[in-house]
Amino acid sequence: QVHLVESGGGLVQAGGSLRVSCAASGGTFSSYAMGWFRQAPGKERQFVASIAPNGVSRYYEDFASGRATISRDNAKNTVDLQMNHLRPEDTAVYYCAARAGTTYNDGYYLKSSEYHYWGQGTQVTVSS
Repeated sequence: QVHLVESGGGLVQAGGSLRVSCAASGGTFSSYAMGWFRQAPGKERQFVASIAPNGVSRYYEDFASGRATISRDNAKNTVDLQMNHLRPEDTAVYYCAARAGTTYNDGYYLKSSEYHYWGQGTQVTVSS
């Protein structure tokens, strides 16, 4: 069983930056595609970014492209999401997710249903 724990959320002013992290335990982290999703109150869970097991292929939702960077450290079993130029509409709970059974260079998983394991989430609040 894979256990994912997010950290790094908090309150930030609009225009600022924040880095959220996810630490994994159990399983073989280096074989999983990893993704970040977010969910604002009253809204559906939304894809933010994903990364292949080898860390090369990365994908971003349109709103995140140019403002967010997903990265991973397979030696430390962590995946991070750096977000810049934050806006109040970025306020949400941010979740990391892991997908098993992935080829080493495939990170194109944009749907929450494609992931097998989830963290508990970390709150990011952007004030105007």
